[in-house]
Amino acid sequence: MTFTRRLLLSAALIFATGPAFAETAVKIGVLNDRSGIYTDLSGEGSVIAARMAVEDFGAAAKGIKVEIISADHQNKPDIASSIARKWYDQDGVDLIVDVPTSSAAFAVSDITREKKKVFINSGAGSADLTGAKCSPNTIHWTYDTWALAKGTGGAMVAAGNKKWFFITADYAFGHSLEKDTAAVVKAAGGEVVGSVRHPFPGTDFSSYLLQAQSSGAQVIGLANAGGDTVNTIKQAAEFGITQAGQSLAGLLIFITDIHALGLKTAQGLVLTESFYWDLNDETRAWSARFAAQHGGKEPTMVHAGVYSGVLHYLKSVEATGGKDSAAVIASMKSMPTSDPLFGKGSVREDGRKIHDMYLFKVKAPAASKGPWDYYEKLATIPAAEAFRPIADGGCPLLK
Repeated sequence: MTFTRRLLLSAALIFATGPAFAETAVKIGVLNDRSGIYTDLSGEGSVIAARMAVEDFGAAAKGIKVEIISADHQNKPDIASSIARKWYDQDGVDLIVDVPTSSAAFAVSDITREKKKVFINSGAGSADLTGAKCSPNTIHWTYDTWALAKGTGGAMVAAGNKKWFFITADYAFGHSLEKDTAAVVKAAGGEVVGSVRHPFPGTDFSSYLLQAQSSGAQVIGLANAGGDTVNTIKQAAEFGITQAGQSLAGLLIFITDIHALGLKTAQGLVLTESFYWDLNDETRAWSARFAAQHGGKEPTMVHAGVYSGVLHYLKSVEATGGKDSAAVIASMKSMPTSDPLFGKGSVREDGRKIHDMYLFKVKAPAASKGPWDYYEKLATIPAAEAFRPIADGGCPLLK
């Protein structure tokens, strides 16, 4: 073999093996509640959703090696901070996803900005994540308190329920949800006749319900979530509050909450979500795959948001040819979003992911056709109207 032929053969071998040398290794940390009141709405289901996104993207075939790890933040910001810092500093994590509990999400957002990584939040609700406390490294994906207030609060006020009393979880999310809903109520000519805050997490809501019952309010707004909401609604039923003429507004309700309550107790509740497994053929097909891996449980909107967010992140890793956080985030904001769960959307400069939201009513037992058939869709809130206008959020990134 001549020297020239050997040189050409060596070059061909280098070219053929090029993709192996150019492989991008990405590490994703799913950080959420795996042992407390938010386990069902996030927990292991979010890990499954992240894995499904990697599989559906075809990461391995595209030269992107993805590792997924998970941890329990116990809904405590100090624990969330400690895990996030270790993941970034020692474990090589590039992206953190999920993180229910707004106080924990704020802590992770701050550390992600400091470490110049990427945080896609699906589980926490406070609209301040893209408002006063926005970060160039954080994207808020699935829902927020402003969207919930506009959907559920706006619908109930429009139906003539103008006197409100709030039972609120005493931490960042609860405060934000009460504030945003109260603003919707007042803007529509309603009034807030009182409010009370309960420890997070809570167990006994009887004293708060008695205050609400005696307030003369038409609506008792539940500015809490997960197990707190389930227990509040159960105890309200024991007091016969709805039978006495007052309405309950579950301002953040997940399908897992309805499953825990049962249709007999939950029927008639009006709620706002960004995803429902039975919306269309694509959501049904994806949810069937998810349920097969999650003990027959249908996904929540948090699980759907983890899937959608990870998918879009990987598209941007591919588009930029690497995992540089600034380049990936810029790509995520410039590239339209598209997936089978949320359809088409976008990520704004303040980090707010934009898509349709939906107003649902919980079915009566007789109207349900089978397991997890819980919702009747009342309205679609278009993406352009579903979230707070970017100019109203006060995000300092826009100055």
